[in-house]
Amino acid sequence: MERMFLKDVEEHRGDDNYTRAIEMMKSAGSEYPQILHMFSFKMHATLHLERFTQEIMRESAPLPAGIRELIAAYTSHLNQCPF
Repeated sequence: MERMFLKDVEEHRGDDNYTRAIEMMKSAGSEYPQILHMFSFKMHATLHLERFTQEIMRESAPLPAGIRELIAAYTSHLNQCPF
């Protein structure tokens, strides 16, 4: 996997689930979404993003949650982002 442009973000080691997930996937030799580094680096902002995402993806809306997940997965695929 290519190194990130933001060296301090990639090298950050927090005491959180995102850092633990990164370390677990690295030790398994797996690729992982590099956004996890940003989630770990800025936990206070991550909490807002998590709440926003859950509301967008799970609250009642014209499209069912499953279709919204499918759109998100397809968009990630088009962007060559592991999802």
